Amino acid sequence: MAKAGKLLIVDDNRNILAAVRLLCDSIFEEVITLPSPNTLITTLQKSAPEVVLLDMNFHAGINTGNEGLFWLKEILQKSPETKVVLFTAYADIDLAVRAMKEGAFDFVIKPWDNEKLIATLQNAYKAAKGKGKKLTKIASTSEPAVEMYWGESAEMQRIRQMVERVAITDANILLTGENGTGKEMLAREIHRQSARCRHQMVSLDMGAIPDTLFESELFGHTKGAFTDARTDREGKFETANGSTLFMDEIGNLPLHLQAKMLTVLQNRAVTRLGANIATPIDIRLISATNRDLHEAVAKGAFRQDLLFRINTIHIHIPPLRNRREDIVPLAERFIARYGQKYNKMGLMLSAEAAERLKTHTWEGNIRELQNTMEKAVIMCDGDTINADHLEFHTAQRPATEAQTLEEIERQTIAAAITQCGGNLSQAATQLGITRQTLYNKIKRYGL
Repeated sequence: MAKAGKLLIVDDNRNILAAVRLLCDSIFEEVITLPSPNTLITTLQKSAPEVVLLDMNFHAGINTGNEGLFWLKEILQKSPETKVVLFTAYADIDLAVRAMKEGAFDFVIKPWDNEKLIATLQNAYKAAKGKGKKLTKIASTSEPAVEMYWGESAEMQRIRQMVERVAITDANILLTGENGTGKEMLAREIHRQSARCRHQMVSLDMGAIPDTLFESELFGHTKGAFTDARTDREGKFETANGSTLFMDEIGNLPLHLQAKMLTVLQNRAVTRLGANIATPIDIRLISATNRDLHEAVAKGAFRQDLLFRINTIHIHIPPLRNRREDIVPLAERFIARYGQKYNKMGLMLSAEAAERLKTHTWEGNIRELQNTMEKAVIMCDGDTINADHLEFHTAQRPATEAQTLEEIERQTIAAAITQCGGNLSQAATQLGITRQTLYNKIKRYGL
C-alpha cells in the first residue's frame, strides 16, 4: 500500500515517539514527532498534518488528561479539519467520551495494540481527506438503509451527537435501556455510520439461544467436536469478521463462557470448539442489555473485566414515557408505514387519539407503540384513527407516577449540565454534590 498523508505525534516519552514513528513510517508519507506541545501550533501551521496523535499528559504525576483536552481545543481552533487521536495510559472512559464530544476523532490506550493503532490512524486520515464527511456515505451493498428517527427530546439529541462522534471509531459500545426502547435499531444506525457499513451487521440474540448452544453459536465448532457436529461451522465472531457484531441481551452470557469471550476480544482471535488453532478476527462489538451489569458484577454473575472491555462507550436509551414529545411523531410514522402495508394510505390521527397516546405509560416502549398503531390501522375503517381504535394492554397510571426516583435524578442531572453549559464543577455546585459524585452519576446514567 502506498504511503500517504502526514502524521504528527506529540508525546513526552521519547521511547514511545521512536516506537510509534517506526510503526507508522511505512503507512504515512511523513511522520513528525514532538516531545512537548510547546511548539505544537507552530508545527501544525507549518507542516499541516492531516492527523495528530496527541498524548493527554505531559507532566510527571499529573494524569487528569486536562492538558490533552486543552491542546485538543487549540488544535481544532487553529485547524478544524485536522483529525486528533488521543493517546493515554489511563483508560478513563468518562474523559474519552468528553474528549470525543469536544471534537477528538478517537482515542488509543497505552500499552497499545499495533494493528488497532494503525487502523485508528488510517481511519482518521481517511476522514480528514473526506473533508470531515463521515464514512457513512459509503453505500451498503448488503442491507438496505432504514431511516433512524431521533425525535425532538433533549436526551435523544444528546445520544445523536454522541453517536456521530463514536460511530466512525472501532470503540466497543454498550447500549442499555428497557425492553422495546430501540437498542437494536440504534446499533444498526451506529453500524451504518461506521467504516464497516459495506458489510452486513451480524446480530445475535443471547436471550434466544439455548444454554447448550452458546459456545457453538459464538465461537463455532469443528467436525466431531460434540455429538451432531457433522461439519465445521463458523461462529458469529467469524461471520462478523470485518463488520459489526451486535450481541443483544449480553447479560445472559453464561459466566463460564465470559472468560473465553474476554480472551477473544483481547487477542482479536477466536478458537472454534474442538480446534487448537485460533482464527484472527476484526470486529466491532456492540452489546445491549436491559439488566444492570454493575449489579450483576457485584453479585458475581458477570465478570468485571469483561464489562470494562465491552463498555468503552456507554449509551443509555431513555424509556418512551420520559420523552413524550416523541410519541405522536413516532405514532404518525408507524401509521404511514402500516397504511402503506395494508393499503390504507393517507390515514390521519385525531387530536383525541394523539392526547391519549401522550398520556399512556408505554411500559413496552416503542415496540408497544408500534404494535398499537399497527392494530389501529387495521381496525380503522375511515380516514381518521380515533381514540377508540387504540387498544392498550398494559396498566394505565398517571404520567406523574410513571417516573422512578432514578429517572427523576437522571433528568435533574442532565438539566443541570445543560444549564451550566457542560461545566461539571458548576453543575455539581448547583446540585449540591461533589464533582466526583457527579462523575459517578454521569457514568451510571450514561449522560
